[in-house]
Amino acid sequence: MQRRTRRPLSGAETAELWRRWREGDSLSDISRSLDRKPGSIYRHLTEAGGFPPAPRRRNPLHLSSAEREEISRGLCAGCSLRSVAEALGRAPSTVSREVRRNGGRKAYRANAADSRAQEQARRPKPCKLETYARLRHVVAAKLRLEWSPEQIAGWLRARSAHDEMYVSHETIYKSLFVQSRGVLNKELRQHLRTRRKLRRSQHASTRGQPRGQIIDAVAIRERPAEAADRAIPGHWEGDLLTGARNSHIATLVERRSRFTMLVQVDGKDTESVVKGLVRQVRKLPAELRRTLTWDRGMELARHKDFSVATDVQVFFCDPQSPWQRGTNENTNRLLRQYFPYGMELSSLSQADLNKVARRLNQRPRKVLGFKTPADIFSDGVALTG
Repeated sequence: MQRRTRRPLSGAETAELWRRWREGDSLSDISRSLDRKPGSIYRHLTEAGGFPPAPRRRNPLHLSSAEREEISRGLCAGCSLRSVAEALGRAPSTVSREVRRNGGRKAYRANAADSRAQEQARRPKPCKLETYARLRHVVAAKLRLEWSPEQIAGWLRARSAHDEMYVSHETIYKSLFVQSRGVLNKELRQHLRTRRKLRRSQHASTRGQPRGQIIDAVAIRERPAEAADRAIPGHWEGDLLTGARNSHIATLVERRSRFTMLVQVDGKDTESVVKGLVRQVRKLPAELRRTLTWDRGMELARHKDFSVATDVQVFFCDPQSPWQRGTNENTNRLLRQYFPYGMELSSLSQADLNKVARRLNQRPRKVLGFKTPADIFSDGVALTG
């Protein structure tokens, strides 16, 4: 299974990523707009803790890129440093130092000099929690008591009149989520109410459908009896298998034969999941497309679109009742042999998933009298034909 290497995000792509993140777009929406895997977008976001980087501003007193280009042209024309400085309205010593620190007359290049100046101008300001140890210890202690950063900031402001004993809630969040700061321990994030790993946009909670409110969901108790007794093929159970960096694959298991299909999905959002499931289920004969049992995850909120496209009726388990689709739960445990916890799944192609499904379907199963799911499934196809 070969991993695809992708070019890094360009400046315009990075700006677009952060614009969409600030507006509350999901990882899947952002990845589709940039034609990237959700995992690569997630990595980019977590490096900054979910905080859009502040735009860099050039000090107007420093040499600009245009001025450096004029210096380079003047040197090529054989002009003296003093005359170049006069043309720019700069002190001769400024131009002299600029040329000397960038290789001298013969080696000076405007673009290289400007890039070097920009890199050296990076001066990360020390975080206040890093500077004041007493304040850092107070904040950490309150976080361990499950206080929110906003509660801590408000309490500090009301309690102390000294600026050194006050810190904003955004600074606390940054110290928690941007681990390169090395100020607050990562384990303190576990005391936050949401336990998120990065800062979300304030608009994110207003996007999409609220969790758990699947419109017109049909309960599992209304599923036909023939699905429960496993006598007739074509009844499926499904779920998402989760990997590292917010990556997922969909798993479908036929109840009678335990035949497994793995489906590549672009993200966990309902549009991506339904699109992937429709693509895969349509490959089945019509006689093997009867019902699908799913849990209460919002990834199948658009179940009506799936049913219209495949003629498969979707039934949902009761809340917190994974045992109601136990065949799929057991199969997902078997799949962990191929996709262990911590493995990133976004790099796997549909061909990779088909290969794993084929190996699992050709393994004899005790519950099938040591026949293989592929054999039982083939018999079911012949039975319905």
